[in-house]
Amino acid sequence: MLHFNSSYCNYIRDSGMDLSHSVKEILRCSVCVLLLDWNKIMQSFTQNPPPLGRRPDKSCCGCRVPRRSFTWIWFADSRKDPRPSGRLSIRGPGLNGFGNREIRIYTDAGRAARPVLVVEEEKQTLRFPNIELMMLLTNKDLYMNETFGWNELLSQGFVEYIDVHEEEYIMCAMHPRDFSRNRGYCHTYTHCEIHPSMILGVCGSIIPYPDHNQSPRNTYQSAMSKQALGVYATNFNTRMDSEAQILHYPQRPLVETASMSHLRFRDMPAGINCIVAIASYTGYNQEDSVILNAAAVQRGMFRHTLYTSYQAKEGMSTYRKNMEEIEVPDPDECDGMRPVMYEKLDDDGIIEPGVRVSASDAIIGKTTTTGSRAKPLSDEEINPEMSTEKPKKDTSVLLRSSETGIVDQVMVSMNVEGNKFCKVRVRSVRTPVMGDKFASRHGQKGTVGIIYPTEDMPFTSEGITPDIIINPHAIPSRMTIGHLLECLQGKASAVQGIYGVGTPFESPEVKEIAAILKDKQYDQYGNEVMYKGFSGMKLTSQVYIGPTFYQRVKHLVENKMYARARGAVTVLCRQPQGEGRARGGGLRFGEMERDCLISHGAALNLRERLFEVSDPYRVHVCDKCG
Repeated sequence: MLHFNSSYCNYIRDSGMDLSHSVKEILRCSVCVLLLDWNKIMQSFTQNPPPLGRRPDKSCCGCRVPRRSFTWIWFADSRKDPRPSGRLSIRGPGLNGFGNREIRIYTDAGRAARPVLVVEEEKQTLRFPNIELMMLLTNKDLYMNETFGWNELLSQGFVEYIDVHEEEYIMCAMHPRDFSRNRGYCHTYTHCEIHPSMILGVCGSIIPYPDHNQSPRNTYQSAMSKQALGVYATNFNTRMDSEAQILHYPQRPLVETASMSHLRFRDMPAGINCIVAIASYTGYNQEDSVILNAAAVQRGMFRHTLYTSYQAKEGMSTYRKNMEEIEVPDPDECDGMRPVMYEKLDDDGIIEPGVRVSASDAIIGKTTTTGSRAKPLSDEEINPEMSTEKPKKDTSVLLRSSETGIVDQVMVSMNVEGNKFCKVRVRSVRTPVMGDKFASRHGQKGTVGIIYPTEDMPFTSEGITPDIIINPHAIPSRMTIGHLLECLQGKASAVQGIYGVGTPFESPEVKEIAAILKDKQYDQYGNEVMYKGFSGMKLTSQVYIGPTFYQRVKHLVENKMYARARGAVTVLCRQPQGEGRARGGGLRFGEMERDCLISHGAALNLRERLFEVSDPYRVHVCDKCG
């Protein structure tokens, strides 16, 4: 980044550089540009080297730039932008800072810039002669068309790239219709969005009908979409990521947005089209819990595989400079052998693929030499018969205490230092259980309250049972109307055999969708008569039911549930460690929990929690001497 202010411009003027305007006139200009034409720069340095003065080196992105690195070109015409003329790169440096009487020119590589349409400020019209034609052009037409090709649009100044810093100094219209008479609230537009949905990022672009949702719900979904299970990479089968989760049967959403084709979400989706009913049914979906259909779960709905990788390497340890070796630990030579299953290790100390492993099994055998030869030899080392210490210590890699699975893949190789290292990947299949988290694309998240057999689920006159039942109380206060629209559009898309459009700011209206459903002999607003699964009696009210795209979020109850009786304690006060689930720490029984047991009068339970399973200690005292 190059940063100029008025005092620096004074310094340039005093250095003898040719400036046709005073500093004040220069600072009134809208644009001060740096021309990055290296051939001309080098030619000017050879023919007419600039005078050597006290001018300091300029700082660019934190590094020092020599004072002869750039040629300056000043544009005094405040309405003339140098970019369309070709004197500056189309994707050139961001220009801003005019409000502070400063000019900042950003030239660092990798700057994110996005295209917008340019507006004629005086006429308040788009420079592009026929915006309707541009909207009709397909991507292929836009790049191949000689008259309206993308490069042509850039070179003619119809489209311009801006970065985040320039956005502070532009007035951008959301749609070309904002320029029509009696529309819009501004008369000083400088740019216009190519499409209104371009204001959204990657995560926001996969939400259908986001313009019909309360804004916090779109924010929640943008965060949750990163945690949704799907196929995160096409080469997942050969990767050794520390943790990876692959959804077995991902589906392309029935309701899509225009951005999805560019984001490849159609090819690698992260969810399933479920039949979702919005109803209070037996009360097991209260407070954002959901009811699942057991038959759908048994057929593979939201089933996924969890891959966990473990690794070990040979060589000198970085901490104590001891030698580490991958091998089967020998109890006669190793200290610190733990009460775990070492028999599953192969002769080379590494477990074989296909072996079923459970909590705390050894999957990579490893030993470390004890002691360091840097210190003087002790009597025990001079005479080994005097020593009780064994020459090695067991440092094998064990499966985490809360996991089970099958060894999926083993990789053995050499690292840069020439030492052997290996990675072991363990897989386990997970099916939805009570407590797992699910969410729609509208921030409507919930956990499984119960999984009902399909015989107990409500059914329609066509015999369709929902895969998921959510509570009606989740809708009104959160105002996620996009969720309802997606369900309605998904139903219309299913009966038509096409994919629906949920692109923000250009989606079809409810009347259009209702007409399609009515034509197909369905209720025009998505309601259906349903019957109880327990008795076959008709429900007293109609139920809103249809296909909705649901995501399985990575927060699984199996990875979170934890209980402990007695276990590891701290050295100082012999109370349980507070180190969490992974290291077997204790669960805090705090003051408010204590107050609850006191109010119940459960004195023995209180004694057990606060003493017997916490920090009991036995001391033997002599009756005679004390």
